[in-house]
Amino acid sequence: MDEFVEPSYLDAVVRETLRLHAPVPSAVRVAMKDDILPVDTPFTDKYGAVHGCIRVSKGDPIFIPILAINRSEAIWGTDAKEFNPDRWASLPEVASQVPEVWGHLMTFLGGPRACIGHRFSLVEMKALLYTLVRAFEFELARSTLVQRPFLRSDPESKSQLSLLVKPYRKTSGLS
Repeated sequence: MDEFVEPSYLDAVVRETLRLHAPVPSAVRVAMKDDILPVDTPFTDKYGAVHGCIRVSKGDPIFIPILAINRSEAIWGTDAKEFNPDRWASLPEVASQVPEVWGHLMTFLGGPRACIGHRFSLVEMKALLYTLVRAFEFELARSTLVQRPFLRSDPESKSQLSLLVKPYRKTSGLS
């Protein structure tokens, strides 16, 4: 089990997948008391007033844009919307300031209401990927990129990606 906890390229692939494709795109919390939230950069409201904080009243809903934070160019750089597991070898400084329970991502949220099953989820995802990649070869069924792929045998269903999956056959390298 320890091999799934240690940092590795598999870990980087899982982190990058969860950064780009968080299973929950947003969350809503309710303020339990009146509070003031500081902001990094002052903003101008619709009336032209400049604010350096956000006042929150007890009972106010607070929207947490998980996917937007995980894909923010201000945090992750200009390639924030691209899949790049190598980014985890040297994270941008600002990414280390994201409040979270795992991996400098908002995917599992943070604080006392964070996802309690995040460790199990990560080990399960790594074990599944490890097993699939060792046992099968994957390739796209078409060599051209299509925007909204679907199966001809089931055109009424939502977008689908045709994938060829073959058992992995190790070649000996001997002629």
